[in-house]
Amino acid sequence: MSHYFTKTHDTLKSNPLEIAFRVHDEEFRMWSDDGVFSKSSLDRGTAVLLDIYRPSETVTSALDLGCGYGPIGLVMHELYGIQFDMVDVNDRAIALAKKNNELYKTANKVFYSDGFEHVEKTYDLIISNPPIRIGKEALYQLFTDARKYLNKDGVFVIVINKKHGALSALKHLDLTYEKVETLGKKKGFFVFLCKN
Repeated sequence: MSHYFTKTHDTLKSNPLEIAFRVHDEEFRMWSDDGVFSKSSLDRGTAVLLDIYRPSETVTSALDLGCGYGPIGLVMHELYGIQFDMVDVNDRAIALAKKNNELYKTANKVFYSDGFEHVEKTYDLIISNPPIRIGKEALYQLFTDARKYLNKDGVFVIVINKKHGALSALKHLDLTYEKVETLGKKKGFFVFLCKN
């Protein structure tokens, strides 16, 4: 699984496939491939995140952190009209996210960034199904770094499974942000909203 969080896949054969899923009664079709997270279906955590979180009307700019092939940023753009920047460390995921955004003719911008390395602006919303398997130290650094990239009144929204450390992550978030709210939980997944 570590290959999801590395830059290139020169030795990994490509096996593209189209997947379909529904969010709020809207059907979406996207391209996926070997070497990306949850390649054959919409990840359960992402599905819970998209089901529970509804952005406020004040959100106009957003960052999909660790976008994979693009389901979060693309779906939320289509449902709510929010302009997204979408970043990932995985070259294949970036190529797929670009392809999927072209299919939907969005103006979302997809680019390479290892965490916030190449992020140069601030946002009303940073949203993520975070890469749990990079390890707690690196993961919590992402959570802390997100603060610096939020606009005034901006929010950081994540989904984490209880068995992958949701409750310990909540403790870290409580120490990092002025306000942390549990928006909901479903199928073992918690959705947290954090504000400075």
